[in-house]
Amino acid sequence: MAKIAVDLDRALTHRREHGGPGQTMPRILARGDGWTVADVLCTCGPQDRPFEEQHDRYVIAVVLAGSFQHRSPLGRGLLTPGGVMLGNPGHCFECSHEHGEGDRCVSFWYAPEYFEQLAVSAGMRRVNAGFRVAHLPALREVSPLATHAGVGVSSSHDVSWEELGVQLAARVVKLGAGDSYRPARTPSFADARVTKTVRMIDRHPDASLTLDALAREARLSRYHFLRTFEQLTGLTPHQYVRRARLREAAMRLAAESGTVLDIALDCGFGDVSNFNRAFRTEFGMSPRAYRAQLR
Repeated sequence: MAKIAVDLDRALTHRREHGGPGQTMPRILARGDGWTVADVLCTCGPQDRPFEEQHDRYVIAVVLAGSFQHRSPLGRGLLTPGGVMLGNPGHCFECSHEHGEGDRCVSFWYAPEYFEQLAVSAGMRRVNAGFRVAHLPALREVSPLATHAGVGVSSSHDVSWEELGVQLAARVVKLGAGDSYRPARTPSFADARVTKTVRMIDRHPDASLTLDALAREARLSRYHFLRTFEQLTGLTPHQYVRRARLREAAMRLAAESGTVLDIALDCGFGDVSNFNRAFRTEFGMSPRAYRAQLR
């Protein structure tokens, strides 16, 4: 399991042992003129009552571990690792953990003028600079940047947070300005069951996770599980499992000295050639080139 999830588990264990309510713990990683980035660890669970907050800046929060339900004027949905929560200044929002404890995100906060300048530079008209959806699923377009953020908080590699924040905003602003990623409403029991399988995938991405096995875990038929999973996460189970395995592999390439073959097999890929193709498609370079770039 990646260090990101281990740190979250440690915080949740401490909370259980010492009691008290769950809390959100932001740790500022870097800041500059018009931008701030923080590692945000949350230990809230189903027993904690959610409360409404308000954004005072534009927000792009990359989910690294755990999951949570998110509600804002832009919509509602389930946030899972690799997904991105979006927020506009002045919008109220609520995050809850109805079906599982804890999450960890890297949150980029942008002053309105700073963000709107980035949006215009990325090709958006200023009047349309804001987001129109509440979140994005774990899309391939965002995956390399989301993984890079995870590497930044879980290893000793030096990350230019300002550059990453600019790249992320430029990549996300067009995706979040459309209506393509509005999730369908699903029954609460289905949310709970899919959340359970999502958390299982993220903790054990190397396991044999067939559609049959996941549907049985969720206690849904194959058809209803497939449809509900895609509605909630924006990905099919196969796509989600592969992306989770690739994130895990990228983290290990950054933090460990093991061979590419060993990491590929440990992360659930049957052979290194398949892993190399999938990794190049996801990150735009080979695993060896990715490791060399970080070092």
